[in-house]
Amino acid sequence: MSTEVDYAQEIQELKRSMNAVILAHYYQESEVQDVADFVGDSLALAQAAERTEADVIVFCGVHFMAETAKILNPTRQVLLPDLKAGCSLSDRCPPAAFKVFKEKHPGAFVVSYVNSSAAVKAMSDVICTSSNAVKIVNQVPRDRQILFAPDQHLGRHVMKQTGRDMVLWPGSCIVHEIFSEKKLVGLKVEHPDAEVVAHPECEQAVLRHADFIGSTKGLLDYVLKSPKQKFIVVTEAGILHQMKKGAPQKTFIPAPPDNGCACNECPYMRLNTLEKLWKCMKERTPELTMREDLREAARAPLQLMLEWSR
Repeated sequence: MSTEVDYAQEIQELKRSMNAVILAHYYQESEVQDVADFVGDSLALAQAAERTEADVIVFCGVHFMAETAKILNPTRQVLLPDLKAGCSLSDRCPPAAFKVFKEKHPGAFVVSYVNSSAAVKAMSDVICTSSNAVKIVNQVPRDRQILFAPDQHLGRHVMKQTGRDMVLWPGSCIVHEIFSEKKLVGLKVEHPDAEVVAHPECEQAVLRHADFIGSTKGLLDYVLKSPKQKFIVVTEAGILHQMKKGAPQKTFIPAPPDNGCACNECPYMRLNTLEKLWKCMKERTPELTMREDLREAARAPLQLMLEWSR
């Protein structure tokens, strides 16, 4: 195989022969997004995994996303192009430490962001995504204290939106916490006709400059519907591919992080490549497996999220 076109053709043939479905997150490389059957954010991908009838789920995302697919589909094979595609949020909330955190607040209702391990999900009452976090928290009984993990910035945003007081796990995403407020302000001065759209995982200093705050899917929907023609996008740069496809006449400017890069990319998401996708389908490995007791414990809060999201 010598070209990307060859890989793409081979992937389509393998998909048919395996009866597979390819799910890809918005933060994947553009060529990976283009061969996927479904491209979405964490909530939409979980919903797609729940309703699939394919024999094999090939997940182009990070480890916790493939875990979610396996939790919802115990009898289906789940493949992940690179098992090292982890998540800084999940890694910064180890299950043993989270167990101690939870024990310090007996009787609290635990809302865990989907960017967490299966073991943390298993200790939670309900899961949320950035798309539905406000909706989920609004359904928690008013007389219950809420623990929210692992993203503190999303948690603070949800507190503002719901008026609910929550105890926050002190986690953050390496991609969204490194956006530079100074550089963002500079971009706003350079492009006064641009709107700023930002993901709620960003720090509060950055979010205060946003014209719109929303999940990855929320940002995409907003810029496609908005009459504005120019946007500064403060999230992982992979989403710009879908924005440009949906509105090629508009201008999208990736907000720079506080380093020498021009845009901000998740190093874990970018571990999945078109070649690795082809290879994992051809060899049916690496496969995501899980102990049944852990899968079953993590399934209940995930199912509750899906029910509360309808």
